Amino acid sequence: MAETTVQTSTETTVRETTGRDVRRAGALFVALGGGFLTTVMLAAAMVPGYDFHGGAISDLGVFPESQLLFNATLVVAGLLNVAGGYYLYRTHGRRWILALFVLAGFGAVGTGLFPLDAGDLHSLFALFAFLFFNLEALAVSTRLSGAMRVLATLAGVVGLVFVGVMVVGDAGNPAVFGPIGHGGAERMIVYPVMVFLLAFGGYLLATDESEGPTA
Repeated sequence: MAETTVQTSTETTVRETTGRDVRRAGALFVALGGGFLTTVMLAAAMVPGYDFHGGAISDLGVFPESQLLFNATLVVAGLLNVAGGYYLYRTHGRRWILALFVLAGFGAVGTGLFPLDAGDLHSLFALFAFLFFNLEALAVSTRLSGAMRVLATLAGVVGLVFVGVMVVGDAGNPAVFGPIGHGGAERMIVYPVMVFLLAFGGYLLATDESEGPTA
């Protein structure tokens, strides 16, 4: 009887700990997705004549009106992604998924610390962020089901397709950008995965802790 009581108590403790980790990850992802989309919109609004069609998102990191807000947002976004990925890792134990979150966060932090006018170093970090944020969405999709799995997969696939479009366009074939231009193509790398992280964070926050790990 005593052994059963101890076992039940242990299971309850584990379930409560997992529930806290799930909610922490959810809160961090909501802050990341919602915060990034909001601050990038505000940064663009701060720059008179900002070119959404032909300009890069990273242009916002060199304009004096928006550089502090934009670059700080990238650094914070990277840190939130690593922290959220860690708490999520505590619920699923898959190191390869955690590695993708860390690499994506590393890319975002580096992109913020080395703005567009830093040259090749900025481009390298930006490519890391573009690639691994979308790979992490596909990785998370392997731990989900239903509508959330579809959303994660769609976000990751769309983002990676436009990474390819960006590489081809920047290599000297701008026609591949089509009517949305360079600025639109770059946003199609970033925005879908941020919308997914915002939705995924809300999903985790709404999960009943008695259900155990969700990802």
